[in-house]
Amino acid sequence: MKKELLKGFTMLMLIVALAFATAVVSVNAQSSNEVVANIPFEFTVGDQALPSGKYAVKATSPHVSALMIQSADTKCSAIRLTNSIESTKTNQRARLVFHRYGERYFLAEVWSGASNIGRNLLKSRQERAIEREVASNGFRSELAQSKYEIVEVVATLH
Repeated sequence: MKKELLKGFTMLMLIVALAFATAVVSVNAQSSNEVVANIPFEFTVGDQALPSGKYAVKATSPHVSALMIQSADTKCSAIRLTNSIESTKTNQRARLVFHRYGERYFLAEVWSGASNIGRNLLKSRQERAIEREVASNGFRSELAQSKYEIVEVVATLH
């Protein structure tokens, strides 16, 4: 009886240890997908303006399509829903892609460089309104004359 009880307890402890080790490996794998970049300009994520500086971008969880963008000093952060996108190019490096309208920058895409799969941030109301203004006014407005541009900032994978 004591041997069976000891054997059962040993098996339970082995299962708990295995589950713990699997959880630790999973957390380490998730944290290695953090993209870090020094952004030299103020930018917008969703409806939130973030100042220039060093930022880390990572998934909020492995099963949710949201990214958290957080400053290195953790004073500024934003969360935004994303869609998966695929690049036809190979050997891409880690980078953040911004849409620039005049002096306004909007974070649009995040690429880890680990694969040809990236994340496309959903456009905010502000960015959609600027797109409509540019489309309706052609090149008559000051905003339209400053053009739309895609800006890439090189990042590192941590």
